[in-house]
Amino acid sequence: MEFLNHFKILESVIVIAVAFILRFFITKSLRKIQLKFGFQNARIVVTNKIISILMYLTVIVVVAFIWGVDEQQLLIYVSSFLTILGIAFFAQWSILSNITAGIILYINYPVKIGDFITILEKDNNITGEIRDIGAFFITLRTPEKELITLPNSIILQKNIKYSPQPL
Repeated sequence: MEFLNHFKILESVIVIAVAFILRFFITKSLRKIQLKFGFQNARIVVTNKIISILMYLTVIVVVAFIWGVDEQQLLIYVSSFLTILGIAFFAQWSILSNITAGIILYINYPVKIGDFITILEKDNNITGEIRDIGAFFITLRTPEKELITLPNSIILQKNIKYSPQPL
C-alpha cells in the first residue's frame, strides 16, 4: 500500500512539473508572438492567465484521477460548473453575465484598450477612450477627462461607433 502511495506521489509530481514546464514555454511563445505581431501587453497577460487557469484545472483533474477520485463525483462537479456557466451566458443582469461579456469583449470584439468609442443611445451618447476592459466593467475616459465605468454586458447590448483615433 505504501508503495502505491509513493508511486501516486511520483506521478503527481511529474504531472505538476510537466505543467510548469509547459506553462513556461507557452509564456515564452506568447512573448515572441507579441513581438512579432505587435499585440498589446495587456492582451498577452490576459491570454497567459486564461491558458494558465485552463492548464491548472487540467492538472487538478489529472491528479484527482491519479489519486482515485470517482468519475461520477467528478462528473457532478463538472456538470454543476457548466450549468453555472450556461446561466452566465443567458442571464441579463447578473454578475456572471458581466464576466462572460468581459471575456467576449476581450476575445472577439473589434475594440481594444486605447481605441475611442461612442456608445449610441437614444437620448445621450457616451464618447471616450477605452482605458481598461476588466472582468466586470469597461472604463472610458471622456474628452472632459472624466472616467466612466460601464458594465460589460451593456457594451455588448448597445451599438458602438469606434475608431483608433479621437472622435
